[in-house]
Amino acid sequence: MKKTSKSSFNHREFSYYSIRYAVEQEGKDITHLPYTIRILIESLVRNYDEEDVTKHHISNLINYDAQAPRGEVPFKPSRVILQDFTGVPVVVDLASMREAMIAHGGNPDLINPEIPVDLVIDHSVQVDAYGCDTALEENVTLEFERNNERYEFLKWAENSFDNYRAVPPATGIIHQVNIEFLSDVIIEKEGLLYPDSMFGTDSHTTMINGIGVLGWGVGGIEAEAAMLGEASYFPVPEVIGVRFTGQLPKIATATDLALTVTQVLRKEQVVGKFVEYIGPGLAHLSLADRATIANMAPEYGATCGYFPIDQETLNYMRLTNRDEDHIGLTEHYAKLNDLFYNPDIEPRYSKVIEIDLSSIRPSIAGPKRPQDLIDLADAKSTFEASISREAGTQGFGLTPEELDKTATVMIDGQAFPIKTGHVAIAAITSCTNTSNPYVLMAAGLLARNAVEKGLRVAPTVKTSLAPGSKVVSAYLKASGLQDYLDNLGFQVVGYGCTTCIGNSGNLRPEVAQAIADKDLLASAVLSGNRNFEGRINPLVKANFLASPPLVVAYALAGTTTIDLTRDPLGLDADNQPVYLEDIMPKRQEIEAYVDQYVTRDLFQKEYEHVFSDSQKWNQIPVTKSQNYHWNAQSTYIQNPPYFDQLDDDLAIRPLLNLQPLAKFGDSVTTDHISPAGNIARISPAARYLSEHGVDYMDFNSYGSRRGNHEVMMRGTFANIRIKNELANGRVGGYTSYKGEIIPIYDAAMAYQAEKVGTLIIAGKDYGMGSSRDWAAKGSALLGVKAVLAESFERIHRSNLVMMGIAPLQFLEGQTADSLGLTGLERYDIHLPETPTIQEVVDIVAHGEKGDIAFQALLRFDAVADIRYYQNGGILPMVVRKKLAASHP
Repeated sequence: MKKTSKSSFNHREFSYYSIRYAVEQEGKDITHLPYTIRILIESLVRNYDEEDVTKHHISNLINYDAQAPRGEVPFKPSRVILQDFTGVPVVVDLASMREAMIAHGGNPDLINPEIPVDLVIDHSVQVDAYGCDTALEENVTLEFERNNERYEFLKWAENSFDNYRAVPPATGIIHQVNIEFLSDVIIEKEGLLYPDSMFGTDSHTTMINGIGVLGWGVGGIEAEAAMLGEASYFPVPEVIGVRFTGQLPKIATATDLALTVTQVLRKEQVVGKFVEYIGPGLAHLSLADRATIANMAPEYGATCGYFPIDQETLNYMRLTNRDEDHIGLTEHYAKLNDLFYNPDIEPRYSKVIEIDLSSIRPSIAGPKRPQDLIDLADAKSTFEASISREAGTQGFGLTPEELDKTATVMIDGQAFPIKTGHVAIAAITSCTNTSNPYVLMAAGLLARNAVEKGLRVAPTVKTSLAPGSKVVSAYLKASGLQDYLDNLGFQVVGYGCTTCIGNSGNLRPEVAQAIADKDLLASAVLSGNRNFEGRINPLVKANFLASPPLVVAYALAGTTTIDLTRDPLGLDADNQPVYLEDIMPKRQEIEAYVDQYVTRDLFQKEYEHVFSDSQKWNQIPVTKSQNYHWNAQSTYIQNPPYFDQLDDDLAIRPLLNLQPLAKFGDSVTTDHISPAGNIARISPAARYLSEHGVDYMDFNSYGSRRGNHEVMMRGTFANIRIKNELANGRVGGYTSYKGEIIPIYDAAMAYQAEKVGTLIIAGKDYGMGSSRDWAAKGSALLGVKAVLAESFERIHRSNLVMMGIAPLQFLEGQTADSLGLTGLERYDIHLPETPTIQEVVDIVAHGEKGDIAFQALLRFDAVADIRYYQNGGILPMVVRKKLAASHP
């Protein structure tokens, strides 16, 4: 079953596991299999051990039925990548596991990454300073001041764990550093060749699929398991083929294409499926364009959006200064092992969706979800209609008169009128677009043309540019375009995930005051991938995703109540109207700038000393010890209580007398469950920090405090926009407890004191959005025993199981409302002692008007899920396993 083949390249001999050989052993044709399935087969054959990976797993995958996939895949990725928001709690958990090993007489050295782990620090920078030449320096200085404890901890980890290294702050966005530098595409280890594959603790890890590397986002707890040698089990996926034809028109950008793909695939309901891009249109898509589309996979709901290795992959490897010999080896292996794209033979897919690239038009998405695509010509009317549309994902539930609301902002003695739809934030941000030189050059050229026309951005607009890597700054500077962006206020504010993650910083005080005083509905326009309600900034309710040049255009206009295709952006020096079409650069000019200024030399220079360039990072004191010395006074890093009940009782019992903690509607995101941004001044987390001597100005964000479970527990369900139907209309993290409306955290603690387990009831797509493990961890620590929803986003369902929470799904056609469930009942969930995959279980809701009996689907989707749940979660399971290895 496990047989290597030999091959020679450049006078060296290599071994590899032949996918074709394995497939032909089963009498099957490899050309029928999607490329992603081939990669999974190679991984299974290479990791075959008859324990985690069995002959049945391999045979089942080789006999893949695209129309009715069955079985599960025990996948072991080649490596793991972390960002600091999610990486800190991962490393905290590893340190805590070492403590647990010692406490139970085990060997702490067994807790060590078994595969390579890279942590890229990119989520901690906030846009405090902007619109000035010192913005970058000021923000980096503040970042190190705020996060010194966390960074000391990460440096400790770098010196204490094997197979772990950290990319310092102010280097770039995790996904761009990954695709430009970290990935080898094909790995060579001790003479063995195999495909790079990976898990990342950021949902946009999927960007790596643009370069032909299979990878996707997982929760931190699943990443930890992979790091510790555990297989990740998931159902054999449906693979959807997306056939591109034609080529993009001159007026459209990769952003427009990515937003269109997001809308199309959301409608096709590809949640939990693999997407594979094929067709003649691939030949007209640059690697950067592919990466932009692959990055958005979480927004269209797919596990990944994969582009097979082809000549463009090799061209990009050459551009980004990969070793010439390794580029040749990558081509050799990919062709040898049937992983190089063959345009003449189309594999068999579960479904094929065709997208004509020539049909793509300029567009934006919003105001609350990335899949809500709006043709640019319809943007004004769509925004205006959303004002009075019913409150929800596409409406604000206000009166039409809201559009007439205005306010006046006084800045340096000058009056600036703003109105509903005012662009309070215009941010060129996020990995989606800052990896793409075509849209960034377009933004720079549009800025040049605008400046030359005499246009300016009003000081009421907060502008920022957060490039994905220093290479971006290098080519914008070399081309002279950064000067024009600076002129309009788009100075570089940092290298990291800023506005898109909620690190937008405060608005100018005068603007914030005006918006708050008039309760003005303000807008943000960002070149990001996330625009969920409450995510970008607490004072900004309408958020639109747009390409970088359109971000600049909206900044110039200062409002989203404008039709950029017809209305002027402003007046030139001669008082003549200037329209978008007057300053939008032509595609030929953009391509000429990219060809001239985006060079291999830039990548060589910027990545030559990537691990040692940051002097601030280098100056952090280093300690080396087997176990971390926890500081009881720290408000950033604390030892979590996951292993306090590490006994031998693994029995699964019914969940009785559960009290609903919350009842939610559709599309509750991981941002709603566990916010990453500001810690509200009036909140349980703020109360905790104040009690520990932290001033409001030093609260930092939830994301930066993910290493402290005390803060994160209190932040669970604390998003200022979350709507709990049990809170009598009060918006935010509140619920009803014994007739009183109190914070959800306080109610959860009261139930725990009464030894009452709790339940979450929800609608469709519960847990959509980022792969945020704290959404599951926080729920578990609050005492939530089960979540009953109409449907789950893939990653969050998995995370719930891995934290010992039972995910239950209403049966088809049923909802909480159709069953008459109010959330005021007490629930008995009759879990069987030995559950099976996707078993239907009985539930009884005991209410004042009698009992409601119904059934629900227990969403244990793989055998491993049952094992995780039985152990109270994956972390206790791994510790038990390592303890057994300590005492054979």
